[in-house]
Amino acid sequence: MMRTILTIALACGAVYAASTPANSLVVLSKADQTLAIVDPATLKVVARMPSGPDPHEVVASADGKFAYVSNYGGGAYNTITVIDLVGQKTLQAIDLGALRGPHGLMFAGGKVWFTAEAAKVVGSYDPATQKVDLVIGTGQNRTHMLWVAEDLKRIVTSNVSSATMTFIEKQAGGGRGRGPGGRGPGGRGPGGAPGGDWDETNVPVGRGAEGFDVSPDGKEIWAANAQDGTISIVDTAARKVIATLEVSVNGANRLKFTPDGKLVFVSTLGGPELTILDAATRKVVKRVKVGSGAAGIQMKPDGSRVYVACTPDDYVAVVDLKTLEVTDHIDAGKQPDGMAWAVQR
Repeated sequence: MMRTILTIALACGAVYAASTPANSLVVLSKADQTLAIVDPATLKVVARMPSGPDPHEVVASADGKFAYVSNYGGGAYNTITVIDLVGQKTLQAIDLGALRGPHGLMFAGGKVWFTAEAAKVVGSYDPATQKVDLVIGTGQNRTHMLWVAEDLKRIVTSNVSSATMTFIEKQAGGGRGRGPGGRGPGGRGPGGAPGGDWDETNVPVGRGAEGFDVSPDGKEIWAANAQDGTISIVDTAARKVIATLEVSVNGANRLKFTPDGKLVFVSTLGGPELTILDAATRKVVKRVKVGSGAAGIQMKPDGSRVYVACTPDDYVAVVDLKTLEVTDHIDAGKQPDGMAWAVQR
């Protein structure tokens, strides 16, 4: 009887081994189609919930209570799965309609920002109104990952097949409307809300540009070019490439700055090593063996650890940021990929 109950619990979603920690790491398993909540103190999974089909990226809400998962499928799917991290249960998915292939995610300004690769767009979803309230086309192929500025005036995307980075920037004045604030038909004023006019600049980078990150000071964007094995450094203000680093990261998947901005980590599904660069000298300082390949990278906010999803190896490697050595592994499901840090407020 107990075995039957456990089987049903596993099939339906969460297994309540413990409550969700106030600070938690969430990890997607592509093969299991689950999201795991991991206690960073013990590195143990406290709950697993269904994530929807082909989960690739995940982001937590600002209050740390909800997770949003992109169901990618290379354009086969059009949903973002919503998970209650406190209640440890999967909620009704967000239907994006014609916006297929959601992938990159970010939570900013109280909204879920996403790319829809097959539709070549960036959009935002408002949880309060439960509606997609902004869609902006990029005209680029495989619009994949994105970053949104805190003031919501700048969006940056990587476009894998077009080998570009797109800068989408809100025009001063917010577009047509009544008066200098642009309030009225077509916009809600400058800054951050839907409507108004947006300018786009496509910056050519290397082939297969996918994973990228913005430096903590906001001055540079580093993009890993999977097909070239290089990293393009883009000056954010000038919107142009100022350096191309030959670092042999063929098959590069993700790139992340450490919280202090001193180091840059690059994962690759094409080899066993995690590449670490000094951001100031722009030189490789170390290559760490983490498994047979790696995808998602998540920094612990206090700068003590980095978590690396070793997708082919079915574990998440834990790297100490002082010693730059692998210190542990997390079993969060088969083929781990996207990760996020959730802080309950």
